[in-house]
Amino acid sequence: MIEPGTPDYRSASRALALGSLLVFANLYLFQPLLPVLAAHFGVAATAANGIHAATTLGLAIGLLPWALLSERWGRRPVLLASLMLVALVGLVQLLADSLALLVVARLLMGLALSGFVAVAVAYMAEEFSPIALALAVGSYVAANSLGGIAGRIYGGMVGDWLGWQPAALALALLTALATAWVWRTLPPARAFRASRAPLRSDLGRAIGHLVNPRLWLAMAIGGLNFALFVNQFTVMGFRLVAAPHHLPVAVASLIFLCYLSGTLTSRLSGAWSLRYGPLSGMALGTLIAMAGCLLARIDALWAMVLGLLLISAGAFLVHALAYAWVSQHAEQAKASATALYLVHYYLGASLGGFWLLYCYEQGQWDGVVAGSGILYTLMLMALAGLQRRQRMTVPV
Repeated sequence: MIEPGTPDYRSASRALALGSLLVFANLYLFQPLLPVLAAHFGVAATAANGIHAATTLGLAIGLLPWALLSERWGRRPVLLASLMLVALVGLVQLLADSLALLVVARLLMGLALSGFVAVAVAYMAEEFSPIALALAVGSYVAANSLGGIAGRIYGGMVGDWLGWQPAALALALLTALATAWVWRTLPPARAFRASRAPLRSDLGRAIGHLVNPRLWLAMAIGGLNFALFVNQFTVMGFRLVAAPHHLPVAVASLIFLCYLSGTLTSRLSGAWSLRYGPLSGMALGTLIAMAGCLLARIDALWAMVLGLLLISAGAFLVHALAYAWVSQHAEQAKASATALYLVHYYLGASLGGFWLLYCYEQGQWDGVVAGSGILYTLMLMALAGLQRRQRMTVPV
């Protein structure tokens, strides 16, 4: 097992962090450009959201197939194949010259991205010791947030100034270079044992995760959390470029620097989990995010920025803890378990955008607060159910 502080731990953590950063930069490249693309194609915000929703939908669709493939092929080959396909699709999407083709290209991008996302934590869960896993997942999720920040700000600025095609081209080339570095530095899997069971058996184990309340409730929390978090930022982008603020897209994209608070809380999530337990951290993160959503009602830039900082801090704390919970409590087929968590997570992103943008069109940010309140309530209910299940399994 890989222990903290060892050369293999440093090599694996750095390789997975770099891959994660590039994966999430590619995933969110177009999110800050949605107001520009809505105006360019002459469509409503909810229609333009299809570009972003297609990417997260493709990611959700591809997660379980990639995970099942990794049970036979291995985690490391899937991680590398996924990164290579991301670079390839990044070049192919340059051919899209209409909204429909761009949506299709982004769907393909999501399918390519899903291989890395599906398997990275399963690789860590198998190769790392329990203490190393708790620490490494926090670092990995922190790299997720940094990739999301970099991709959004890069996309907003370069896409606003030069157009989306130059931005996409440069990112595709950078992804190809990063793939070569990851291939050289990521240690080979030593604990992995290829599955020789029939595919039906692997599917049965995957379905078994869904009927395990201790796993499914954590998956539901992750899906609701991401439905809120990522799309509250999308709505804020539309809010800032509209009256009375009229910010340029390049400037409005700087709101994604607020993800840095999530980088911090995800890095601290492992220490919190070891000291206080993951369930209390999920509850705390949910309440912090709710406070941020309410604060952002104030129509002043300082309040909106502070609100987004709180939303990010709370959401990433919830995500890191729920993600690690699933990988730790799945007794078998860990790649399938983490993939199913992420299916919920990214389906939440796809569907939550249409919900919150509809709420925004109906009632501006007050509508978003009301719509978010419904989902936050469901999160707390799921967390209460998870707490009850946890008490049932602990000997008295």
